[in-house]
Amino acid sequence: MATWIIEHDGTGTGPRLAVKDAIDVAGLPTTAGSRAVAERAEPAEADAPVVAAARAQGARVVGKANLTEFCLGADGVNPWSGTPVNPLDPSRVPGGSSSGSAVAVATGEADVAFGTDTAGSVRIPAACCGIASLKTTYGRVPLDGVYPLAPTLDTVGPMGRDVAAVVLGMGLIEPGFTPEPYDPGMTIGRLRVANVDPSVDAAVDAALRRLAPFTDETCEHYQDAALANGVYVGQEAYAQNRHLLGDPSKISERMHRRLHVLHEAAAGRRNWADDVRMTLRAELDDLLARHGVLALPVLAGVAPEPPPGDDDLLLTMLTGPINVAGLPALAVPIPLPGSHLPAAVQLVGPAGSEERLCGIAAALESAQP
Repeated sequence: MATWIIEHDGTGTGPRLAVKDAIDVAGLPTTAGSRAVAERAEPAEADAPVVAAARAQGARVVGKANLTEFCLGADGVNPWSGTPVNPLDPSRVPGGSSSGSAVAVATGEADVAFGTDTAGSVRIPAACCGIASLKTTYGRVPLDGVYPLAPTLDTVGPMGRDVAAVVLGMGLIEPGFTPEPYDPGMTIGRLRVANVDPSVDAAVDAALRRLAPFTDETCEHYQDAALANGVYVGQEAYAQNRHLLGDPSKISERMHRRLHVLHEAAAGRRNWADDVRMTLRAELDDLLARHGVLALPVLAGVAPEPPPGDDDLLLTMLTGPINVAGLPALAVPIPLPGSHLPAAVQLVGPAGSEERLCGIAAALESAQP
């Protein structure tokens, strides 16, 4: 099955944990979904701190989950290791880059999974596969032992079939993690972003209304920040992987091209991206000073069919800006009337507010029909 790079019969009496194969597990190689990396990889000498913390609480590692090559792709497609099958509709992509992690929990092969998120890589596959996930505040979870994509943006976070499983995952990362009770008196800022399918916007609105009234808000530099995300990824992903580009036969054609194209597009734009980053963070902080949470879709549509080219980068347009801002965001599936696939709402909170987000997300989940 393409869900896994390596299946593993780990020890432990606690929850079954799938670990994205960009995160070190002692005794197993980390491939980053790449033949070029896999052929050089030695078994990890130690667990990454997030895995060590989970094991210390009895978690049983059941495998290294599949992913998009180098973590660089939002569709979950991988020509080398295979593409995990979306359990909701096999004709649709599973989302990436944490594709195997999402599929493992969606199919019940794991109770919780760890993924990485640089531009939406735990939220997008969660939305595609109908599960929940949490992109953590930048810097809250250690990145030691994690294959880097863009260190300026990289985060690690939990994925689960529901919000309770996400809370379980955060508890494995941080013992004692406890959600804050939902405050029914808080206000919701409904962030409006261009180019969202009207049916998805309507589904998000309907889901939020079951929880509390909301106020429409806009963020002037949100779309600029999606492009800034591409600048950081284009510059840093190339720097991390250029030593592997000498033998194109060991890298998929699309990834070889993507690394070069993104690198060229990012040239000379770092200062602009840094300015956008500071401006966006100030804008979102201002909105969050007035609201308990911001809400918007994870995806502008539903899980797409496999793209013919590089169109999957458009999947990050609503998620990438949150990485640029460094804020936490929790993805929750919601009903999409008239579709066999769900939509997903993205709840965004202030830096360090994962406890608050988990409480709000649980209330939102329980309010759905």
